[in-house]
Amino acid sequence: MSPLEKLFGKTAQLTVLEYLMKNKGEINYLSGIAIGTGLYHSSVARVIEPLVQNKIIIEKKIGKQIRSFYLNEEHEATKLLIKFYDELRLVLDEQLPSNDLEIPVVDHE
Repeated sequence: MSPLEKLFGKTAQLTVLEYLMKNKGEINYLSGIAIGTGLYHSSVARVIEPLVQNKIIIEKKIGKQIRSFYLNEEHEATKLLIKFYDELRLVLDEQLPSNDLEIPVVDHE
């Protein structure tokens, strides 16, 4: 379960945002985001619009039909989101039990 999902629940928009943060610096296409997130193409297209409108994601059209997207790492809000995500991952990872620690079994008989 992703750090954002642990706190805010699973939404398509958070799933897309997290996918793009994990793939920052890369150009992504709707179909690639859909495959990478397990969401329908139409769902990705719908939830990505507010992120584009708020300049968190930049859209570039290639030809007449192909839309490409990438994280706008220069935008202050995006910088804050990335910082929050990175720090949240560290905090939540620290809370996970270590696999090499044995949990003592208590016999109540």
